[in-house]
Amino acid sequence: MAVNERVLDEILNSYPAKVKRTRKKHILLRDSSLAHQEIEANTRTVPGIMTNRGCAFAGCKGVVLGPLKDMVHIVHGPIGCAYYSWLTRRNKAIPKEPGKNYLTYCVSTDMQESDIVFGGEKKLARMIDEVVEVLKPNAITISATCPVGLIGDDIQAVARAAQQKHGLNITAYNCEGYKGVSQSAGHHIANNGLMELVVGQGDWEEPPAKYTINMLGEYNIGGDSWEIERVLNEIGYHVQAVMTGNGSYEDLKNAHVAELNLVQCHRSINYIADMLEKKYGTPWLKVNFIGIRATCESLRNMALYFGDEDLIKKTEEVIARELAETERQLEPYQKICAGKTTFCFVGGSRGHHYQGLYEEIGIETTLAGYEFAHRDDYEGRDVLPNIKPDADSKNIPELHVVPDERRYRLKLSNERTEELKDKIPLSHYKGMNMTMKDGSLIVDDMNHYETEEFIRTMKPDIFSSGIKDKYVPHKMGIPAKQLHNYDYSGPYAGFKGAVNFARDISMSFTTPTWNFIEPPWKNKPLLEGTIEKPAKNSSAD
Repeated sequence: MAVNERVLDEILNSYPAKVKRTRKKHILLRDSSLAHQEIEANTRTVPGIMTNRGCAFAGCKGVVLGPLKDMVHIVHGPIGCAYYSWLTRRNKAIPKEPGKNYLTYCVSTDMQESDIVFGGEKKLARMIDEVVEVLKPNAITISATCPVGLIGDDIQAVARAAQQKHGLNITAYNCEGYKGVSQSAGHHIANNGLMELVVGQGDWEEPPAKYTINMLGEYNIGGDSWEIERVLNEIGYHVQAVMTGNGSYEDLKNAHVAELNLVQCHRSINYIADMLEKKYGTPWLKVNFIGIRATCESLRNMALYFGDEDLIKKTEEVIARELAETERQLEPYQKICAGKTTFCFVGGSRGHHYQGLYEEIGIETTLAGYEFAHRDDYEGRDVLPNIKPDADSKNIPELHVVPDERRYRLKLSNERTEELKDKIPLSHYKGMNMTMKDGSLIVDDMNHYETEEFIRTMKPDIFSSGIKDKYVPHKMGIPAKQLHNYDYSGPYAGFKGAVNFARDISMSFTTPTWNFIEPPWKNKPLLEGTIEKPAKNSSAD
């Protein structure tokens, strides 16, 4: 059943009037006949509502910093915060140097009540000494959690002293969980720190290969980055740095030499993409390696950017070979999936990226949204000048960069830049709304109540979700595909990843599991009780 304004109102009528007015701004029905559709985003979740968002610490350490493999990531705070962010996204990595993969370690200062009372700076300094002595990493990050900000530990001062003592790059991030309305604030904080204190610290002045690129916003979940790099390397590209899946400090510090930056997840990494362009003159290209058509388009756009006929020819050769293999493998899965529908409510850019892949296997997206996006993720970057900063966004310090006097180099002439912008998404993202079909539903920060109601009303065949919200559809008998860490599968990127995804989605539809599961509340009440008459001498007489 499709949702119209009347049905939407009926669903939202369960809220108090003020909450209803607030939530309705975060929901819209796609209508391409309108010149522009505005949606509210990046605002505080209404208190009392079960949101699926994470905190600023989760965005900083858990998403952006955590996948860097040759760095030890110290969590200054209670052990629960460190445990929560410990490889929950299945960021895979292979060390270039033996023993230099620290992702499997959970390193925390394990703050106790006494540390909250008397401060934890000395404990943090001792922790750094121990990490250097035992693990010998190439660099160290320190991420603060909520108690650290509340008691006022100066982690920046501790990091500076430790860097001078040990001669290592040691950076600190004040990413306390309450710093923003969601994990998006943590992305911003991590981007600022990496740009200011890591990128450009290397001594390279020229790219090591002809077509040197950086891949930004790719986190190698389930091996995605390896599948993408397989294709890029075969075409002839040299991937200097991945921010940050399977990434390393040693590669990242020389990221300034790249000729082009690719942006996969716009929300988590657009800040550093803009700063790299301003400081070093390196443009960024919005790409999407989820789905076959999207992968082909991204590869062709890259070749067009460099404008080399041999590169363009090699790109088409690789695409033709991969398509011949992939299309044959997809056929049986397309027959299983044809005519089905899905909800695609996932994190940042994934709620957009996976729609194309779903369509390729015959599944239509009827509802989509993001947990922690900003308006430009929905409406495109053209709205950025019209977004007024609020108190929450001002809480994140802006890092103002200027052209590097020695290393800034214009990669494209102004004329060539304008020519390419008419053909490819160069330093631009048009947002998710533009690609959604009329009548589909777009929901920002969808909560558990709305999830249940939209499922009951629209009856999707499968629900694509994050870690926390997948259990809602499961309880309603709907298969859920978890797209934050792939439920121990993957990779899903690129050509081979598309086949893996189609296989796993088909398994969700063909598994006999749902025939053998019956919720206990269907046959037996969750609560039972009896009504008894009061005693004769009780106060009720």
